[in-house]
Amino acid sequence: MRTVRTNLRALLLRLLVLLQFPLLLGAADESKLWPVLTGGVDSNLRAVSADLNHPSDTKIAPELVIWAAGSNGVVLRSPDDGKTWKRLHVEGGEKLDFRGLASFGDRMAYLMSVGENGDSRIYKTTDAGENWRLQYSDKRAGFFLDAVVCRGEKNCFAISDPVDGKFLLLHTEDGEHWKELPREQMPAALPKEGVFAASNSSLTLCGENGEELFFGTGGSAARVFHSRDAGKTWTAAATPIASGNTSSGIFSLRCKGDAVVAVGGDYRNVSNDMGVAAYSLDHGATWKLAESGPPGFRSGVDVSYGGVWVAVGPTGEDISSDVGKHWKHSASLNLNAVTVLPDQTTVLAVGAGGLVAEYRQQYEIRERRPEAGNPCPQCFWIAADGQLTRPH
Repeated sequence: MRTVRTNLRALLLRLLVLLQFPLLLGAADESKLWPVLTGGVDSNLRAVSADLNHPSDTKIAPELVIWAAGSNGVVLRSPDDGKTWKRLHVEGGEKLDFRGLASFGDRMAYLMSVGENGDSRIYKTTDAGENWRLQYSDKRAGFFLDAVVCRGEKNCFAISDPVDGKFLLLHTEDGEHWKELPREQMPAALPKEGVFAASNSSLTLCGENGEELFFGTGGSAARVFHSRDAGKTWTAAATPIASGNTSSGIFSLRCKGDAVVAVGGDYRNVSNDMGVAAYSLDHGATWKLAESGPPGFRSGVDVSYGGVWVAVGPTGEDISSDVGKHWKHSASLNLNAVTVLPDQTTVLAVGAGGLVAEYRQQYEIRERRPEAGNPCPQCFWIAADGQLTRPH
C-alpha cells in the first residue's frame, strides 16, 4: 500500500466542499454531481488541465488553477478554483482549434492545436498565458496532432496521425525542443486508420514513472498501441470498440495498474450504444466489451480515487466502479473531455458552449486508519504528524 500525503489545510478545505455531495449516484440532482463552473463562451472546449498554485505564504491555502481550450482560438484560465475566468490570447492562433493542454503550477502550460498545413502546433507559456511561444509546427502531408501528455514539466509526448504509413510521436526532454521518436519498431498503420483528437486523451501515460505509452486508433480499425519503453518499441492489439468508418473508433483511454479502459463509438451516431466501451485486465493485451452501458458515444474517460472510472460524451456522463465492466448514467451534460488531477479526488470536464464542470465525490475524514479487513476507500485519516493520509 502506498500513502499519499498533502497539505492538511488545503485538502481539508477541498474535502469540506466535496462532503456535500454523494460518491456515485446518491442524489437525483445532477447539478450537485456535476456543478458547472463556467459556460456561455462560443467554443467547443476539448481540453482541460489543472494544478494547484503554491502561495509563498504557507498560511494561505493553495487554489486550483484551471485551464481549458477549444475551437475559435479559445483558451480560458481560472486562478481560483473556477470562481473567476479570463480568456487568453494566443498571437497567431485566433482561428485555431485548440484540443490539447498540459499545465504545471499556476504559470506554465503546453497548448496544442489541430489541423493540416501547419495548423497543428504546440505552444508554451511560462507567464500564466500572457505570452505564448510557438515550439513546434509541421506542414508535411498527413501531419495532424491529436493529443499531448506530460510526465513532468519538461518531459512530454505528442501524437500525430500517420505520416509515411506510421503514426508519429514527438518527444521533448527539456520542455523546449521537440523531436520525432524512431518508428522502426512500430507496427504500420492500416489504410484509413487514424487517431481522434476529440478529448486530448487518445494518448496516455502509464507505469510508475510514466514510462509506458498507450494510444487508441479508429477509422478502419480500433486498435490499442502499447510501448513499455517510452516509445522505442510497440505492439498493437485489436479491440471490440466500434470501427469501420471515419467517424468511429477509440476516442479515449486510461490505465490503472494492469487495467486499461477505452471508450468511443461513432460520433456521428451518438445514441448508438454498440461498441462504445471496452476494458483490458492484462495491460492491454486482450480486450472485452463492457457488459452494460454507456448508453451512447463517449469521447473521454479517466479514473479517480477508489477506482471510480468517469466517462463523458455529448449525451451524458457515466460512472463505473468495476474497471469498466458496468456503467451507470450520472448526468446529461454535453461534455467532450475529462481529466482527474494527481490528487485523484478532483475531476474536471469541458464541453460545448464553453462549459467547464467538476464532478463532486464524497470522502470521510476519520481520526484513525481503517483496520485490516475493513477497508474504507472513501476515507482519509489524520496521521500522527497532522497530515491527511489515504490508501492508494
